[in-house]
Amino acid sequence: MTHVQGLPIAELADEFGTPFYLYDADVLASTYTTLRKLLHPALELYYSLKANPNVSVCAELVDLGAGAEVSSGIELRTAAAAGAKAEHTIFLGPGKSDEELRACVDAGIRAIVVESETELRRLDRLVAGRAPVDVLLRVNPSFSTKGSGLSMGGKPRQFGIDEEDFPAVVAVAAGLPGIRIRGVHAYLGTRILNHADIVHNTAGVLRMADELRRRCGIELETVDVGGGLGVAYFENEADLDVEAMATGVNEVIAEFAAAHPETRLIMELGRYLVALAGTYVVRVRDVKRSRGETFAVADGGTNHHMAAVGIGSFVKRNFPIRALSSVDESAMSTYTVTGPLCTPNDVLGKRVQLPGVEVGDLLGVERSGAYGPTASPVQFLSHGYPAEVLVRAGVAHLVRRRDTAEDILDRQLLIQR
Repeated sequence: MTHVQGLPIAELADEFGTPFYLYDADVLASTYTTLRKLLHPALELYYSLKANPNVSVCAELVDLGAGAEVSSGIELRTAAAAGAKAEHTIFLGPGKSDEELRACVDAGIRAIVVESETELRRLDRLVAGRAPVDVLLRVNPSFSTKGSGLSMGGKPRQFGIDEEDFPAVVAVAAGLPGIRIRGVHAYLGTRILNHADIVHNTAGVLRMADELRRRCGIELETVDVGGGLGVAYFENEADLDVEAMATGVNEVIAEFAAAHPETRLIMELGRYLVALAGTYVVRVRDVKRSRGETFAVADGGTNHHMAAVGIGSFVKRNFPIRALSSVDESAMSTYTVTGPLCTPNDVLGKRVQLPGVEVGDLLGVERSGAYGPTASPVQFLSHGYPAEVLVRAGVAHLVRRRDTAEDILDRQLLIQR
């Protein structure tokens, strides 16, 4: 891939500088619309801003029809700026501040997802004298999650209310005049690649919601079944069979919707909607040999793309990396692609097969639209935030400028001596 929507990436690199994140709006649209067509119409799709909170990326998905799932006060403001309507916005996450809870109430969002009895009581105090606020109670299910390498429920977790404690919390809520329980939320895990596991988890959440309704007498105006749809990054991984997933999920959604026609159903999607649309573009600054290994040293790495670097992984596995300057694959060589940081962990790709790499060449880390700079230590060595560029209808737009020295230094305060 040397072009995006007909635009040479080399020209974009010259215009906007490197390193930068490059997003393709056509891929965003294709991913969303394909999934929307496949899934049952009763299942609403919400975009999880944590995956990529760039306001222009969010606006593309909101324009396509996605709701917004946010987890901070800034994400709440970002979603509104991107055009997300309050009635199609939910706020979740542990440790919400009073300021964030007040902002949710003032905005009139669809629901606040409450994670504990303590948070429930705190919210009730904050809305004293105002109209009751709609909440979903987040449940930490007792059944086991399938298919996720990062489980968010089913074990001791900081997320949600343990299923066995749910009736007691509902009883507490009944005595809180500022609270209206409107349903339940569950999120079981992320990056699930087996379609059968997603069907299993969705069916389990819906079954649990119905059981809690019967046991506790709660209203099921809304049920959020989570999501966790995965994207394949590494060798020996296969992308999710989205058609098979949709077939299975649609069966359980149709059954639940027939029994609960007034219940609104939500699936949260973050990584799945944006990962394929993004490429992290870096320029090679040095090519060197060290004890039999060839290194291509680029101008960006861990500081902008922690996910690709794989800090914390037992075995280093590479995101797909492509040469953006040379497409001559007749003479492939092996390179370890590193960044500019003073740590041996700053490795974007280990022993990557690439055409002959020279100083000045561009490399692209593909499938990088999710958990990029905002999930990375962008201030390491004070390099700052990279530029972000969105190509829409054949036109490249700068959607975030890179940090300057002034941006970084102006936030610091020098003590007068």
